[in-house]
Amino acid sequence: MAEANQQMLSEIEDPTNVKAKNGVKNSDGKTHIAALILARGGSKGIPLKNIKILAKVPLLGWVVRAALDSKQFDSVWVSTDHDDIEKVAETWGAKVHRRSPEVSQDSSSSLDTIQEFARKYKDVTVICNIQATSPCLHPFHLKGALDLMKKHSLDSVFSVVRRHHFRWQEVKEPGCEKTEPLNLNPCKRPRRQDWDGELCENGSFYIATRELINKGQLQGDKCAYYEMRPEYSVDIDVDIDWPVAEQRVLRFGYFGPKEVRLLLCNISCCLNPGEEMISVDAIAIMEMLKQAGVEVILISSSENPLQPTGCEVRQLKDIPGDVKDIVGECKLDWNEVAYMGNDETDVDCLILAGLSAVPKDAHKVAITAGKYTCQFTAGVGAVKEFAKHILHLNEKAKADMSSLRHLTEPPTSLVSRKRNWEGEKVRAQDHKTEGVTASLLVA
Repeated sequence: MAEANQQMLSEIEDPTNVKAKNGVKNSDGKTHIAALILARGGSKGIPLKNIKILAKVPLLGWVVRAALDSKQFDSVWVSTDHDDIEKVAETWGAKVHRRSPEVSQDSSSSLDTIQEFARKYKDVTVICNIQATSPCLHPFHLKGALDLMKKHSLDSVFSVVRRHHFRWQEVKEPGCEKTEPLNLNPCKRPRRQDWDGELCENGSFYIATRELINKGQLQGDKCAYYEMRPEYSVDIDVDIDWPVAEQRVLRFGYFGPKEVRLLLCNISCCLNPGEEMISVDAIAIMEMLKQAGVEVILISSSENPLQPTGCEVRQLKDIPGDVKDIVGECKLDWNEVAYMGNDETDVDCLILAGLSAVPKDAHKVAITAGKYTCQFTAGVGAVKEFAKHILHLNEKAKADMSSLRHLTEPPTSLVSRKRNWEGEKVRAQDHKTEGVTASLLVA
């Protein structure tokens, strides 16, 4: 078991990890697994919900990052009809499918949109539809589900969460309304520990083959579920969910695979308003980063000398090109680099960096490109805010990796688990009924 856990850990950490394949081939004899995130611009509950900021990150960014970092997909797409959503999707590294007006209506179903995507991209053989409103999705969830699909030659896998809710059905009869129990005997209410609960779709993802989608289905005869723990099952439907989701994301969200090792900061983000002097707070927080093992390099396109900061200062003529050279010199992956800028010249670097930020008063194009928008302006708290964010994420990355090292190997047998209403356990057994195949996998 320890060896299996170590293998799981190494596959998550290693960017060269081979993609899981389920054996479905396209006309060229190749498998192409695509992640598809549906993000329509016309959300009624929360306007432009898919790019609203959640815990300093656009909602869409959480699932795009998880999909890309899983290393399981040949391509990661966002299907949208809105220009602003397209820009955010591209900033986070996804490709964009501009959906047609026909599948962008309030009455359009997810399946309609997925089928349109499948018709256009005929080389795709398996589609993983990821819900943009599931910000606690992690790469290991996607990897586990796709491994399950491959291992058992399935045509579909979907995510579920186990709930222990007693449900009642409303019954309307002439002259009166009453209720009837759906999943319990009121005379013998089971204790929670004596009841396995029920599996409910949590909507995080649905994986299906092209053939199944073309038939108008997301769950076929060779179907399995992937069970996610409740803390990861967050779905945002209305505005009142937002504060709750934000607290859940800060604790259980996926912030990236690696710690930040280098902060590159455009000097203009540190200057006091109307002055050529770096704020005292900015100098103090940079020293704190250095003590935590994060190298800090200030970059400037100006040749004017600066007062001592305790950090290395680079005078650059070509910010995008020279910054790329610096990252190469440091022998770092862009996922280990944080970048802070506030102008048009910073856009390329803001997009490339694994973590990037802009002050509140940055240029509009920089705000669009940045992955984190500070609540404070340049020279008045923005650098301090971003540095604290980096320190928090580094601590969380260490904790996440520590948790992964202690993961227990989940069961992988195809089983159906039952209990009768008297609370007596029914022996778990292989369930081979046609059209019903359940896999008990706890993430």
